[in-house]
Amino acid sequence: MEKNKTYLSSAKDIQRKWWIVDAKDQILGRLTSQVAAILRGKHKTNFQPSLENGDHVVIINAEKIVLTGKKWDTKAHHRTSGRPGGLSTETYKVIRHTKPERILEYAIKGMLPKTKQGDKIFGRVQIYKGETHPHSAQKPQPFTLVYSAKRGES
Repeated sequence: MEKNKTYLSSAKDIQRKWWIVDAKDQILGRLTSQVAAILRGKHKTNFQPSLENGDHVVIINAEKIVLTGKKWDTKAHHRTSGRPGGLSTETYKVIRHTKPERILEYAIKGMLPKTKQGDKIFGRVQIYKGETHPHSAQKPQPFTLVYSAKRGES
């Protein structure tokens, strides 16, 4: 009787694709959770947590992301210089007008592993606030998201 063997892929088996995601009218959390899964490679059948086999993702229209409720005014990002009184706080409304890409960066980075591997994985996402991006040579394929901001659509 022959036993079934588990196939474990190696680094040489990795084939990365390029995806393009339009953030226009997308809810922040729903968009970033799906992007984080693509970056880690969870959408592939040969996913292994110890092997980084995720794809590249290009996100466009970052300034047109949607936050539900009153989150534009109440949700904030905190950072500290490490010195007494060095806490800086910015609401997402302020970040949206200065650097809208940062909103997506904070959310995606928070969904990835807090390790060296997570830092490498985060390097495969490129976020742009307009329609244009310099990655047309890689021929990114459009990625259709499961959810949209409009109720009832998927």
